[in-house]
Amino acid sequence: MAVLAESGSNPDVELLYDINGLAKHAPHWFDRTMEFVGEYGLLLALVLLVLWCWWSVRRRGGEDAASSVAALVWAPLAAGIAVLVNIPIRGFVERPRPFVDHQGLDVLITGKTDFSFVSDHATVTMALGVGLFVANRRFGVAGIGLALLEGFCRVYMGVHYPTDVVGGFALGTAVALLLSPLAMALLTPLMRAVEKAPGAGWLVRTRSAGGAPEGALLPGARTPATSEERDLAA
Repeated sequence: MAVLAESGSNPDVELLYDINGLAKHAPHWFDRTMEFVGEYGLLLALVLLVLWCWWSVRRRGGEDAASSVAALVWAPLAAGIAVLVNIPIRGFVERPRPFVDHQGLDVLITGKTDFSFVSDHATVTMALGVGLFVANRRFGVAGIGLALLEGFCRVYMGVHYPTDVVGGFALGTAVALLLSPLAMALLTPLMRAVEKAPGAGWLVRTRSAGGAPEGALLPGARTPATSEERDLAA
């Protein structure tokens, strides 16, 4: 398929040069930092954010713990599915990397020979961010913010057009949201079964000293008496 942006008069290309042009005037150490952050750092940060959210959910417990953990399991699954969906998209569009067709770019990472549209990094990070948002709004907003920063880094590094990033955001969001009802319908019962399993329940919620989830009643235990029951007993 024809290249989506070939001319410098194209707004996509102009924005590419504007953002990548910042790298030309930045200190060398800053470019090396952006290279690491854009290639590995933000992906790692999102994984740690998902783990942090899981730790928070299981410690809080509650009746919705299983569904929340199911949503957290869905987040990386959505990212993986989105990347698989992107394989035929890249093969159909066949858009070269921006440095192939445009001179004067400050490319921070060399060796990128695959097609450019859509960005895998943008797809994965946004799928993780949106999947995290399904599980927890506060953590999800932070995750989406990291995904947006990832998109900026990919253009700054000279390895993607802005529309590559936007396409990745759209793909990651679509997979995470559109398949979420089906995923939750399958994963929530599974997480409830894990929650009840003697050796694996800790994955869903924190266990008490007696081995039961916090807030759960031990076998044979009575529920606390209500005020009406105490009045009758008196």
